[in-house]
Amino acid sequence: MAVNPRSSTPARALPTQGGAKELPPAGATGRGLERVARVINPGGWAVESERPIATLLGSCVAVCLIDPQLHLAGMNHFLLPSGQPGGSRRSTDEDTVLHGDYAMEVLRNAMYARGASPARLVAKAFGGGNVVNAIQMAIGSRNAEFAREWLQREGIPLLSSDLGGAWSRKVVLDPLTGDAFCRRTAIHRPEAIAMANAENAYEKTLLERAQAATATQEKKIELF
Repeated sequence: MAVNPRSSTPARALPTQGGAKELPPAGATGRGLERVARVINPGGWAVESERPIATLLGSCVAVCLIDPQLHLAGMNHFLLPSGQPGGSRRSTDEDTVLHGDYAMEVLRNAMYARGASPARLVAKAFGGGNVVNAIQMAIGSRNAEFAREWLQREGIPLLSSDLGGAWSRKVVLDPLTGDAFCRRTAIHRPEAIAMANAENAYEKTLLERAQAATATQEKKIELF
């Protein structure tokens, strides 16, 4: 499914990824875009003016920010909605780029640094799938809700979205046109299973960091 930056009308199908990392030829769509896309993983983000950006999502969410006048676009990929309730951030190892509040701030600021105008920014959002188990179902729904609320709070129009549901997604963003391509994948397929396992691994790492940070803080209090 492709989405024009000024319309939510589906257009083109997304093919399979692979191939070289050069820029796409003028007018490339579908397979040509995905083949040369810059891939981001959970906790990652990128801003591009020429090269497409791609990611694979399960319960994670990717938000695309676009300045159509500059032909500039960025995408992030976050695992959890926020570092703590209310979206505020802790100054510990728990506050990582895997959290949505941090990921959204970084992406927005990177767009501004490249000349994007707050008045021109528009958004598209994908992911938040209900995959694997009840815990990830809850995380997926919270991620989707967080993305909508953050964009509304910042006054950035959400032109189109594909959130929730029992599937994973492959997303490719074309910064030159603002088109976003989204392909849904059944969660029993090997690609979706590998994605879910990767998200579980990142979530485990995040929890371990939080526990380690808490233990360190408690030790400092005892020593004091």
